[in-house]
Amino acid sequence: MSDGVWVPLGDGAPPSGSRPRGGALRWLRARLCTRGGSVLFALVWFGSWLLLNGLVLVQTRISTDFCSDARSSDILRRLCVDFSAGRVSGDLCLDLCVLKTVQYRRCLYYENGKKVLEVRWRDRTVILKSKHENFSHYEPLTATQDAADDLSPLDVVYYATMEVRSSLGLVMEEDDGVGDGEGEAPGNGSLWRLWDQSPDRNRTYSRAELASLWALLQQEEYTFLRLLQDLSPHVPRVLGSCGHFYAVEFLSAGHAWDQNLFSSSLDRAPRWGRDHRIALSFLDLVLRFEHDFSHSLHLCDVKAENFGIRDDLTVVAIDVDMAFFEPRLRAVLEQNCSCDDDCTFFDCWSHCDPHTLRCSPYRSNSNLQAVCEKIFRPWFSPSLLGAEARRPLQVELQRAVQECAETHAHPDQSPAPQSRRDVHQRLVHALTRLVEEGGASAEPGGGGGVREEGHAHTALNF
Repeated sequence: MSDGVWVPLGDGAPPSGSRPRGGALRWLRARLCTRGGSVLFALVWFGSWLLLNGLVLVQTRISTDFCSDARSSDILRRLCVDFSAGRVSGDLCLDLCVLKTVQYRRCLYYENGKKVLEVRWRDRTVILKSKHENFSHYEPLTATQDAADDLSPLDVVYYATMEVRSSLGLVMEEDDGVGDGEGEAPGNGSLWRLWDQSPDRNRTYSRAELASLWALLQQEEYTFLRLLQDLSPHVPRVLGSCGHFYAVEFLSAGHAWDQNLFSSSLDRAPRWGRDHRIALSFLDLVLRFEHDFSHSLHLCDVKAENFGIRDDLTVVAIDVDMAFFEPRLRAVLEQNCSCDDDCTFFDCWSHCDPHTLRCSPYRSNSNLQAVCEKIFRPWFSPSLLGAEARRPLQVELQRAVQECAETHAHPDQSPAPQSRRDVHQRLVHALTRLVEEGGASAEPGGGGGVREEGHAHTALNF
């Protein structure tokens, strides 16, 4: 012990009066090596396990309480109180609060006030959503009017919505006529006509209507879906609204734990023809999101759970919280960095400039690359396909998927559109031939989607 470090003797206790330097860990290790130490370790491990599970149980209980049927029903009851008092309005309110044709089923999600409910409305399942559970949590319309006394409430909402469109990258200067011709891709002319769908543009709007619309405009997902639903079949339909809650179509969501990517009533259909048609709809989504708008729409969280499917096999992006148009994505990507890993924003990648130590604002991969890597590669994996994987067309598809998943730009370059188009065409060609070989129609889902008959949501139809 000349160096002042004690060595455990006998029962391993340190000698009295000694002040070991760095010996505590050695003493603990020695104690654990004894039989009593093993018991001590087991007790510590068991206690930690109980503590961890207790915390998980408490967190689950808290989440369950927030997402309970009683709490959800109370939220809808308060919404109807606001409707009865004339504070909110919407084309869903009468059915929800007076006719009682909207029937609550269950709470699907609750986090930071965001509420997602499953209900039955007009003999179909729909989803009710709101960023905040209470109408009072949204900025009131009067707060904005104080800053613009010379504008009417309708003018305030009008210009606010125009600003939202601009921030989403959907408005181009002096380009109102884009896509107006028959057969042309829908463009900003279609967006402008959203304001012209009402048969009487001179009608007046109640305070409740304007206040409800103002609350909806503060929810980016609502505005995003409402503006895009007439432009793309690959976004959910907004079916109605009441106050700050809006209803969207219910779709069967994908899952990554089974090769059967979408489980629905379509499981009765022949599997191979169905899967290949769904894959073609994914490719149609990728193509439309890149070309149908004034700026490309980037999906930065690509996983099976974020997509749903309609009965006609149209793939729909049901979670758009991480979807950005080009201008906004550039602002997200252009950050300080020290290496390329600092320039990864979920499934949207960029490169770090070693001279400026800033991430390039241009995405180095693409929606197509992300879909190939996160959806197609595990879906059409040879290990899951079995004997089918040896078929020439399947081999061609697997090679195209592999090349697609590895396609991205080099540093200091924007993505190469031609290389993306080439691999996109190869995928379409292989999938189309597989569909035709199976005797099914090669027309992919996504040719317009399913429109709601007899009811059109009118919250933004000015």
